[in-house]
Amino acid sequence: MRAVIQRVSESRVVIAGRVAGEIGPGLLVLLGVGQGDDETDVACLADKIVNLRIFKDEDDRMNLSVLETSGEILVVSQFTLYGDCRRGRRPGYSTAALPEEANRLYRLFVESLKSRLVRKVEEGEFQAHMEVFLVNDGPVTLLIDSKKQF
Repeated sequence: MRAVIQRVSESRVVIAGRVAGEIGPGLLVLLGVGQGDDETDVACLADKIVNLRIFKDEDDRMNLSVLETSGEILVVSQFTLYGDCRRGRRPGYSTAALPEEANRLYRLFVESLKSRLVRKVEEGEFQAHMEVFLVNDGPVTLLIDSKKQF
């Protein structure tokens, strides 16, 4: 699994003119599921994300997690995180999980975040065309791969 994590002061996802998910201060997580990913990847990534120390403490250092700040998380599925742009001009997506399995693991990931006592977890809609709005706080943007490829 791959994720782009952005520390935000606010974020929302809009589908066909309606707000599907919206958060205040916390994390926007763009989540991609790859072939071969399983429940172990879900647990690894969820645990890593909720414990990342990327929020400022009283000394203005990035030393607190989303759990410690009572932050919120918005999760948006994004298979394009598995886009391979090494050849040609059109990305290839052959390493992305097939939709049925990707949706299953996406759902497990969202539930895994909730089970870790994140104050509020919102989400987009799997396979929908979405408009994602965010105010990046910092900016702070991180890339995480459960297979530790980067």
